[in-house]
Amino acid sequence: MQPLVRFFSSARVIDGNAIAKQVLEEVRGDVNALYEQYGRKPGLAVILVGARGDSQAYVKKKVDACKACGIKSFSYRLPETAKQKDVLEIINELNRNPECHSTLVQLPLPKGMNQNAVLDQIAFEKDVDGFHPFNLGELCITTRVPRFVACTPTGCMEMLKRSGVPIEGRSAIVLGRSQIVGLPMAMLLQRANATVTIAHSKTPNMPELCKKADIVVAAIGKPQFVKGSWLKKGAAVLDVGINLIRDPSKKSGLRMVGDVDFESALPQAGVITPVPGGVGPMTVAMLMRNTVESARRFFKAQGPLSKEAREAAAKEPEYTCPTACHG
Repeated sequence: MQPLVRFFSSARVIDGNAIAKQVLEEVRGDVNALYEQYGRKPGLAVILVGARGDSQAYVKKKVDACKACGIKSFSYRLPETAKQKDVLEIINELNRNPECHSTLVQLPLPKGMNQNAVLDQIAFEKDVDGFHPFNLGELCITTRVPRFVACTPTGCMEMLKRSGVPIEGRSAIVLGRSQIVGLPMAMLLQRANATVTIAHSKTPNMPELCKKADIVVAAIGKPQFVKGSWLKKGAAVLDVGINLIRDPSKKSGLRMVGDVDFESALPQAGVITPVPGGVGPMTVAMLMRNTVESARRFFKAQGPLSKEAREAAAKEPEYTCPTACHG
């Protein structure tokens, strides 16, 4: 079995690729078990608007993961000039589609589109990204169980769990308050009985707050922002940041770094995630897990397919890209 952490200096470096591989293998087993029981496969729809290179790369990773896990994927690619109503029409179609159990819109959307209006249109039962107000609200009420939680925060929690990092009773700080990472991350840590501080661009004493934290989650969008001198000795450090900085030694002239100054953090941290190869792979893995859990709920309500319907479903393609139908 591939080790989930690597020892480097005084810190253990968490291998996100290895943990993600484990999760994806588990998802594949769940997909097979669901097919045996119900004769159906989970379906994930991904909507991409525009031609941003980074967004196209993220969508490709999600489609590839679907193929690896046996999940049916529906990919909708619209031009930059698409209207918001075009996106809403596709979402409404997917909300009604019984073969689609999970829907996501790749962010960011082009200028001029109302992101909240688009995300709110996705049926909360299919909101696999966990961005719908209903699911975010459920997450904030500790007596409720949301159908979905955002994939990056759930990936972070999974890394802590599988790396043996204790959470209950510990002090944690989340740098960043976005609905995609910061807010749901703080809520998940709180649900796990950590004492949580949320810091952001207006927080005046961030280094002092970090120094007190047993768990530091950096999702603030500033390259190498968190310094090793800010960290409590032995802290668990999860770096969610993805930033490109100039590096003449690289062929592209650019190098990917996180929000944490990795080299200065290594001597201080107990465990730490690298960038790349840390949190990133876990986001896709948790998306696949969310998709399977969504399908499980739908399958329980729909019941198993007949023998004839199973045979017909087995002939359908596992990947479709209806681009031509939507511009």
